[in-house]
Amino acid sequence: MHDPTSVGLVRAQRAEFDQPLTLQSGAVLPSYELVYETYGTLNAERSNAVLICHALSGNHHVAGRYSPEDKYPGWWDNMVGPGKPIDTNRFFVVGVNNLGGCHGSTGPSSLEPGRNEAWGSRFPVVVVNDWVHAQAQLADRLGIDCWAAVIGGSLGGMQALRWSVTFPERLRHCLVIASAPKLSAQNIAFNDVARNAILTDPDFHGGDYYRHGVTPKRGLRLARMLGHITYLSDAGLGGKFGRQLKNDGYRFGYDVEFEIESYLRYQGDRFADVFDANTYLLMTRALDYFDPARHFDGSLAQALSATSARFLVVSFTTDWRFSPERSKEIVKALLDGRKSVCYAEIDSQHGHDAFLMTDPAYMRLMHAYLNRVADEVNPR
Repeated sequence: MHDPTSVGLVRAQRAEFDQPLTLQSGAVLPSYELVYETYGTLNAERSNAVLICHALSGNHHVAGRYSPEDKYPGWWDNMVGPGKPIDTNRFFVVGVNNLGGCHGSTGPSSLEPGRNEAWGSRFPVVVVNDWVHAQAQLADRLGIDCWAAVIGGSLGGMQALRWSVTFPERLRHCLVIASAPKLSAQNIAFNDVARNAILTDPDFHGGDYYRHGVTPKRGLRLARMLGHITYLSDAGLGGKFGRQLKNDGYRFGYDVEFEIESYLRYQGDRFADVFDANTYLLMTRALDYFDPARHFDGSLAQALSATSARFLVVSFTTDWRFSPERSKEIVKALLDGRKSVCYAEIDSQHGHDAFLMTDPAYMRLMHAYLNRVADEVNPR
């Protein structure tokens, strides 16, 4: 049965860029490809385009399904579609798989130009600003001079914030959800432990495991299990699993005994089957390096001084990885610079993952804000 709120069946598209891209590290990609999807229709004025920036494990597949048999819709299907907060009847929505990704865009598992093998360990480190520059190249290709909005959660929110700094004239609205102006030391520590699980896997081979015909699944599995714990709240985990045992009584061993252990191992195994370990390393390092205030004597207000976008900043009460206090740092910097900003702290039991969920207050907020954006950019 057709779902009138779904974008329906979708397909990925590919954009090839032959011009070199100089990265912040000084490394140069001689050419690159970006895989992306679009939903909705670009209006005649080209004013209704919305960019969705994905988080660490996300990709370009934001909404819809690839076939009628597809079990899993895009990762933000609850947010994007006809009549949904990001309404594809009113917006032209673009989702991109970032450079370094493992879902079609140029990354470590792609063939390196001039070599008949994957980039592997030779793929350069990328940072959020590199992604923003590549996304801007795609916008140029699509004929989009200015986004109606750039939207993202978590690492995606960092990209949205970076857009407002790097290309202040190219976005009207910036929606930063469950994010932060930079990582805390604790967050960097979590990322380092996750990376070490991968780096010390015997199948990692210094990042060149492709040529050995193996993948460091054990390390990637552990990295995902650790990360997944930080994305959830204690209350959420306790409410769902508590201390439930899979069987009656203790077995006095180290196999799976508690339901939470079974859940985490399932999540780790599933992730290790579909994600690339080198990409995980790149994405977590990009998180670590993000700090737009770094070149402004540590002043976020100064870093945001040139932006002309209007902001919506959203946090969630039980998000301890990117707590509401971190979002308030962004809000304060914007207010110090006399910028336009709306802030909402949503009561949720879902922890950091709340930005992916359908908490009613969150959905109402997004509907209301984006309805105003749509009214603004769609001529009557």
